[in-house]
Amino acid sequence: MKLPGPWRATRLDDDLRRGGVGLDFDDSAWPLVDVPGHWRSNESFIDNDAPLLYRTRFEAEPPTAEQRRWVVLDGIFYQGDVWFDGAYLGDPEGYFFPHAFDVTELSRLSVEHALAVELACSPQRDQRNKRAITGVFQHSDYLDPSWNPGGIWRHVRLETTGAVRIESLRVLCTDASPERANVRFHAVLDSDRNRQITLTSRIGTRKERSTEYTLAAGLNTIEWTIGYDQPELWWPWALGEQRLTDVSVEVSVDGTSSHLVSKRTGMRQVAMRDWVFSINGERLFLKGANIAPTRPALGEVSVDDVRRDIALAKDAGLDLVRVNGHIARPELYEACDDAGMLVWQDMPLQWGYARQIAKQAVRQARRAVDEFGHHPSIIVWCGHNEPFRVTHPHDRAFDIAHYTAQFAAAQQLPNSNRTLLDLRIKRALDQADGSRPVIAHSGVLPHLPQLSGTDSHLYLGWYTGASTELVGLAANMPRLVRFVGEFGAQSVPTTADWMEPHRWPNLDWDDLERRTGMQRQLFERHVPPNAYTTFEAWRDATQRYQADLVRFHVEHLRRLKYSPTGGFCVFQLADAQPGVSWGLLDHDRVPKAAFGALTDACRPVIVVADPLPARVEMGAPFGIDINVVNDLRISLDDGEVTAVLRWPGGEHTWRYGGAVGADSCTRIATLQFLVAHAAGPLTLDITLTSAQAVATNRYTSTIVAKR
Repeated sequence: MKLPGPWRATRLDDDLRRGGVGLDFDDSAWPLVDVPGHWRSNESFIDNDAPLLYRTRFEAEPPTAEQRRWVVLDGIFYQGDVWFDGAYLGDPEGYFFPHAFDVTELSRLSVEHALAVELACSPQRDQRNKRAITGVFQHSDYLDPSWNPGGIWRHVRLETTGAVRIESLRVLCTDASPERANVRFHAVLDSDRNRQITLTSRIGTRKERSTEYTLAAGLNTIEWTIGYDQPELWWPWALGEQRLTDVSVEVSVDGTSSHLVSKRTGMRQVAMRDWVFSINGERLFLKGANIAPTRPALGEVSVDDVRRDIALAKDAGLDLVRVNGHIARPELYEACDDAGMLVWQDMPLQWGYARQIAKQAVRQARRAVDEFGHHPSIIVWCGHNEPFRVTHPHDRAFDIAHYTAQFAAAQQLPNSNRTLLDLRIKRALDQADGSRPVIAHSGVLPHLPQLSGTDSHLYLGWYTGASTELVGLAANMPRLVRFVGEFGAQSVPTTADWMEPHRWPNLDWDDLERRTGMQRQLFERHVPPNAYTTFEAWRDATQRYQADLVRFHVEHLRRLKYSPTGGFCVFQLADAQPGVSWGLLDHDRVPKAAFGALTDACRPVIVVADPLPARVEMGAPFGIDINVVNDLRISLDDGEVTAVLRWPGGEHTWRYGGAVGADSCTRIATLQFLVAHAAGPLTLDITLTSAQAVATNRYTSTIVAKR
């Protein structure tokens, strides 16, 4: 039985804590609020950061002598205290998993009831020592820093069970092959007293097992594994079909069902070696994008919204989404399972945290595995995104030179987050799961004493240097491009009426920086507004800059396929709110130029060359490598590559033939030429033609006179 809104809510004080939680209290004058929802979406609480007291009244017939009753809060932001008919139930903490409380005896006292929930989602004032595990929702460089996600964002339910309830159920496919799969179960059972029970596990219609157990009063943990032959395997979309299987566990008391929990999973096996991932023994170069929360108000996101984003990622040719710095709605993981989209899942930890959160973080890591471990799409857990206490571009005090120095020092010097907290989280995830890789953190470069590191966040061409520096970096420090978990640039969206472009060039620059995370200093460096006479010209230039940067990074990283690069994740797929931000799609999912560039660069077969510099001098010698990247599982037989170089008044054509191996990057040739003695545009067009695929690419430059 759901207890949907509207509920009543009001700002809290000590008198209400003492007297406002009982059945007889009159709350009729309080404002109505949506449940599920967020309090900032209500006009009465649009600027609220203080704790609120939520209340609802309802009627429910008492449970029978054989039944138990529970109040279940599926999702709250972020901490709470709960009362049922004035009796205190507990203090839940954590936004992405349910909290359940036994109200059996209280439910037998009356048909009329009142549920009261005090909710707190305190702003993280000291952002280097945060205490709430809310990730990007309360500290990011693309969400309005004044936003508060507080509220009851998922349903509140009354649940009736028998004498034993399944408190949590963890389902993990530990290994799978065409011959056999093994599924490990971890159940926590809540029993009203010492009892004999029967636990029945079912995997689809193919396997069922029943076992007798003796339970003690309270919580009991039971683990078991079921293996079965000739499973139907789940594959990412690029490799095969998405076969999903319903799994259920039922606990029975005296031959009567007491509680049943079902999940949908898939049989697959994941491995990672030197940052190259394989699924069911098939290695796969991962083309991915980071994803932000679909919207800041996560409780107001529809299933269609979630599924649209995954469909757009698939349309772009991506294999992977990285859920960056947060845990998303459950529907996202279901959509990824159905679509064959792989998931890199972060814990909701980003940047600096206080030491005191360690115990809570470990607890929530285990709950993440309980809630989401059954999804075959999730192939890696990550404990913490960029575990550094630095002044980030989102902060008002941001200075690029200071930030660069801080960030470099934070990478090398020990800190309690990277060296203590994250290792505890990794250990908890490893112990709870064991079926997929776990990394302690993301964006940590090699550092002393072991020179270990994780994936790299390489914002070449934005925070530092130029995009083209990736070539030398990869050649000289291949460890840094084993997996590039973040790269990109900001740009102005096409749907930008909210920016008041008619005021150009006198936009409210301070407000754009404050609310949307726009990094004005970096725009001044790369695409300075004062160089453009109209807003539209500047907007289009920012999009071209972002598109060129994304295209270059993706093409070059794909050329390093498996040697040493295992994949990449561009930052990021879509904006969560109206903003001058990193999304390749804006908040309305209107594509920017970079989305088309990403789509072209992620096609299964591409033909690529070394990029031409923006300007070349007349008569300069050049050597340009041409490569074909083939992600297909079949070779390209009898292929022909044609390269045509054009300049004012002339052109030259090269042709090469041969086969390109399956799942490979093949160097075709090196074009040797002298730049013509004619000023003007220089264009290189490359075409691959084969029976299996056709691919084209273009590179442009400008010929200038010698200095």
